[in-house]
Formats: sequence, C-alpha cells, structure tokens
Amino acid sequence: MNKKQITHKISKDAGITALQAEKAYQSMLIGMTESLARGERVTFSGFGSFEIKNRKSRLGRNPKTGEKLRIPQKKRIKFNPSRILKDQL
Repeated sequence: MNKKQITHKISKDAGITALQAEKAYQSMLIGMTESLARGERVTFSGFGSFEIKNRKSRLGRNPKTGEKLRIPQKKRIKFNPSRILKDQL
C-alpha cells in the first residue's frame, strides 16, 4: 500500500473526507517521528512496535580495494512485529 491508498482507506472506513484522512495520516507520521527522535518506542497493538537502536562502530573493508576502514556508529529503526501479525502471515 502507498500513501494514497492508505488515506483513501482511512477516508472510506472512517466516513471522513480525503483531506481529513490526509491530515490524520500526516499527524500520525509526525507524531511517530518525534517520538522516535526522543528515543521513545512507538507501539501499535496487534501490529508491532518501532524503536531506535544504536549500531556500534565496526571495522569493514572496501570491496573494490580490500582496504580496511572504520564504519562509524549510527542509529537505525528496528521494527518488531506483534505475535498477532506474525500469526496472520
């Protein structure tokens, strides 16, 4: 599903206009982004949760030259599906 399909489904299922559905969708994404930026976990019951994990710095190598290099620490977003979602798939 893409953004347009999601907002169309929200509009149809909730009985609201497409513009209202678009605003609700945008508000949800902004809220999720802000929560994750603060280091909070975002959970959707029955679907799963998103959280920020820190990946440690490590040694890697350039595949072209074979030269070793340090890969810096970085943050990543981890998604954990709920058991209900896992069972449905």
